Amino acid sequence: MNKVTVIGYITNEEMKKDVLRLSVVCLAIGLLLTGCHYSGIATQPVAGTIDEPLAADTMPHHVLQAMDSATRFHNYELMSDAEHEISVSAIDSVDTISTEGYGIVVTKGAVSTTLSDIRTTRQPQACYDAATGDLWLATTAMEGTGIRTEWLCQLRFNGDGTAFVKTRVNPYTVQQELLKRLAYSISGETITLFDGEQKLATATNSVTDMGGFDDEQPLWIGEQLYYDLSADRPRLLVVPGVKFVTGLVLHYDDMPELSAPITVADDGSITIEELSVL
Repeated sequence: MNKVTVIGYITNEEMKKDVLRLSVVCLAIGLLLTGCHYSGIATQPVAGTIDEPLAADTMPHHVLQAMDSATRFHNYELMSDAEHEISVSAIDSVDTISTEGYGIVVTKGAVSTTLSDIRTTRQPQACYDAATGDLWLATTAMEGTGIRTEWLCQLRFNGDGTAFVKTRVNPYTVQQELLKRLAYSISGETITLFDGEQKLATATNSVTDMGGFDDEQPLWIGEQLYYDLSADRPRLLVVPGVKFVTGLVLHYDDMPELSAPITVADDGSITIEELSVL
């Protein structure tokens, strides 16, 4: 009996050690799989430049009148999918009158739909996802020196082939979702960006004549929120801007471009997936 008891005791201790070793191994593997986290570093949230949801674009009345009576549209092509007989064109002018950057024509088969309240003044894009039936457009919301902010428009087709805008993702909505996640820390001239506790990137400031980083809030997003539609599925692109003591404009030269797939639910809500650095 004594011999049996001693053997049983040793076996239990060895089992405990094995469990401990296994736990350590599992923890190490988990860290490798999930990446490095930096929860011990004090971070601050970035700020947003867009104060409220942007109003939807509306074609100027005189352009709309000219379009209603025009005999000819002058278009330039944004996208053509011959396999599915879908094309998208921006309207440059109607007869001799400029559309001032408003209006697209979506064609499916022999059916064309004119959407006048979509603005295409800067680098508009389009792509068609045959798997979901979504036609995606990335169109101008705000523009200017250092500013590129876009709408993401989700279009669908009716049974007769006409197109309609199902969802228009407001840049403000995107900004607010990112504000819940993006944070930063600053050490000297080095800025470290985080997605929650996950380190994304570091950037070294090269600006030396602007009085240093703004004391109150040096990092902002909102002026550069745009999309990559080179594949079937949209990707969000965002570049944080740096505010300095001197000057009112944000600086972007040293900052990384962040990217993430973005999905739009049937109710119009969005999900921004894992951020990475391009």
